[in-house]
Amino acid sequence: MGYIPVDLDSAIKRELQRRRSSDKTVKAYLYWIHRFLQFSGKTIDKISKKDVREFLYDLDNRKLAGNTLNVAHMAIRFLFEEVLDKRIWIDIKYSKIPKKIQRFLTKDETERMLNAIKNSKHKLMVSLLYSAGLRVSELINLKIEDLHFEEKYGFVRNGKGGKDRVFVIAERIKVPLNLICQNRSPSDIVFVTNRNESYSIRTIQVIIRKAAKNANIFNFKEIHPHTMRHSFATHLIQNNYTLSDVQASLGHKSPETSMIYTHSAGRLIGIESPLDS
Repeated sequence: MGYIPVDLDSAIKRELQRRRSSDKTVKAYLYWIHRFLQFSGKTIDKISKKDVREFLYDLDNRKLAGNTLNVAHMAIRFLFEEVLDKRIWIDIKYSKIPKKIQRFLTKDETERMLNAIKNSKHKLMVSLLYSAGLRVSELINLKIEDLHFEEKYGFVRNGKGGKDRVFVIAERIKVPLNLICQNRSPSDIVFVTNRNESYSIRTIQVIIRKAAKNANIFNFKEIHPHTMRHSFATHLIQNNYTLSDVQASLGHKSPETSMIYTHSAGRLIGIESPLDS
């Protein structure tokens, strides 16, 4: 190992930020790296592959989820490969993550849920979240200058993975969305509270959960902001758009990520069960 930075945390943060990683990723990586170093009880130059294995085995014995093990593994891998330039971890296998069918709303449920939101601004926010397939973080950080009403499209700036993408502004919400943007600075956040503050992710979660409950949607506790994104993608497939259309609309890096929506919205929905025949 040719280089060990004096301030390890700063070196990790700097390299992650250079790669446009989110604050959430930075925080998670630092947490798992610190936890690993504390577990090993060794200085960095003395750590071996065995120490990494023992740490991951310990986490596995604690019955942590596969995706949690993966984050811990990737954090340690990032430290040694990208920060310290020590490539010795390639053959450690990642944990498998159980695949779950994504929960989505039917078109009727979506309509009922939107109609259950009485606050006009909240309804507009959830409508945009669904109609454009946005992530909740993208919604609350959206700026007025990113919206182009005449052309009916907008931009997500610096989305997941640091990528930009285009989204469609639905005709149905074009006028009210335009109205709340008038006489304001282009650099302003589109949606602000009555105190002129940005909305939190938690607030959007509460709005959607309450709307699902008021719309009498079964298992409303399972409905969250990302459910709207899943529903958007599923409904695109149901409306005969292609996998490539879904991939582009959601900003997925690979078509495999978008395949989950064909599983939930494809031919299986229209197939009659043998029990019924």
